[in-house]
Amino acid sequence: ISGAHINPAVTVGLASIGQFPWSDVAPYVAAQMIGAFLGAVVVWLSYRPHWAATDDTAAKLAVFSTGPEIRSPGSNFVTEIVGTAVLVFGVLAIAANAGEMAGGSVDLSSVFATGLNPLLVGVLVWSIGLSLGGPTGYAINPARDLGPRLAHALLPIAGKGSSDWGYAWIPVVGPLAGGVLGALVFQALGW
Repeated sequence: ISGAHINPAVTVGLASIGQFPWSDVAPYVAAQMIGAFLGAVVVWLSYRPHWAATDDTAAKLAVFSTGPEIRSPGSNFVTEIVGTAVLVFGVLAIAANAGEMAGGSVDLSSVFATGLNPLLVGVLVWSIGLSLGGPTGYAINPARDLGPRLAHALLPIAGKGSSDWGYAWIPVVGPLAGGVLGALVFQALGW
């Protein structure tokens, strides 16, 4: 239905270069956030017996959201920008290679369902995680962090502690900026 749009950073990145209609961005991002929130609720239900047995509030939050190994907001922010720029650039390169950029918009559903493309995107995400995951826990997807972080804040999790809202802007704003940057670099290279 969505054309494989599961990441607001990719959606906004594509819109920034005219590959996705701006009029569809808000409803897509809302759906992505709702989906991530509901996914977190399923995780909460699945692990319900474990919440009371776990005393570590940081471990409970880590189930729902990303967090830095070392809190350095500037460095953490740059890491999210770079990781997401690489992701969006890579997705666009895979789409261009698959011939899915004709007609003025990228059809991500065929990128993620054609040949080895899903594997390539998976390896790309895995590689970003291996190389840049340490500093931030790598969100590279605002919905992946914000939706579950909201669930953490709202759900009755025994001894959950803080939802760490002081850090929450980094895995949201960083990936959005990185998504636009990756798309603009891709476009500037003329692919």
